Amino acid sequence: MAKAEKVLHFNDSQLAPYATDWRQSKGRTYQEPDAFDRTPFQRDRDRIIHSDSFRRLQYKTQVYTNQSAGDHFRTRLTHSMEVAQITRDICRYLKLDEDLGETIALAHDLGHPPFGHAGEDALHMCMEPYGGYRHNDQTLRVVKCLERRYANFDGLNLTWESLEGIAKHNGPIKNADEDLYEGLDPKRYCGLEGQVAAMADDIAYNHHDIDDGIGMGSLSVAKMREVKHFDRIYEEMLATYPKADETRLQKETIRRMISRQVKDLLLTSKSNIEKSGVKNVEEVRGYGKALITFSPKMEEETVELKRFLYTNMYRHFKVNRSAFRAHRIIGDLFDTYMKHRRMLPEHVQAYLPEDKKDKTGKAIVVADYISSLTDRSCVQEHARLFGIR
Repeated sequence: MAKAEKVLHFNDSQLAPYATDWRQSKGRTYQEPDAFDRTPFQRDRDRIIHSDSFRRLQYKTQVYTNQSAGDHFRTRLTHSMEVAQITRDICRYLKLDEDLGETIALAHDLGHPPFGHAGEDALHMCMEPYGGYRHNDQTLRVVKCLERRYANFDGLNLTWESLEGIAKHNGPIKNADEDLYEGLDPKRYCGLEGQVAAMADDIAYNHHDIDDGIGMGSLSVAKMREVKHFDRIYEEMLATYPKADETRLQKETIRRMISRQVKDLLLTSKSNIEKSGVKNVEEVRGYGKALITFSPKMEEETVELKRFLYTNMYRHFKVNRSAFRAHRIIGDLFDTYMKHRRMLPEHVQAYLPEDKKDKTGKAIVVADYISSLTDRSCVQEHARLFGIR
């Protein structure tokens, strides 16, 4: 890794000693001139925002497909922005590097294929004979090699710390690909900024899925009141705003659920850090468990909410129909490209292995291409090949 840039006019005096200090960055894989007006982590954030993969998130599904939902439902892009906002707030309170946290949050879903979790399941089934497909691994591939914007290197040439957070924000990687995770210490925890991004992701999707689920008719306020955490706050909103309509009460409830989870996370994590005695980021990495956590009570309520959403929303017939369609479309495309390499666009064919017997190498290129498609372009590609809409 090349040495970190020296940037002017940046006040980092408020960083806690256990924060990730950009001045101590392990640098980038490829040496580049220093940035005058940005820290290395600010530069990483900007590279994520300007990447093709980030823009494509606008048309990638969170839960409901763009075709079935409408203009006001979450996409991977809006979700990533929401995660970034929560991440920055938490990092600011804990005196961590907000820019590094934001970078990891904005990048965390870059490896998702079209059609949300159904698309990932479908692509994993196709790739099982070739090592499987995991969106977290794919995100790392995107930022390390699949983005092709720069003259001197493939990927975005992010700092080691950003790569570490992207790779391990959900915790150590048990069966990490040695080449993909080389140098990233996959069996250790990442810095606190990455841990914050992971928890912000949970907070954002759990609660915003409630909002989208009610909007789609997969859930109802009456059904949600079976969840103790929701019901308790909804009762408070009824008492506080007795003349408000149900939609406003629902949104007030969700907003306050998020606020309470963030507050619990802040206070619990601050206590965890103080009790741990960690003095720097290396001690954070070697501590052996996450320091950014909910309290036991809030963790219990979060598990209850996740179970409820899994049973009542993610297995709802509307979601299952979308999942069925996703499996069919992605399965058809994968099989076709594996059998007929000339069906792939020419710029994709250029990356196919020269050895036509290398099925694994070919499958990886095919999966890279399918993963890069949006919901819309995937449907269009399938229609062009099969005449089915």
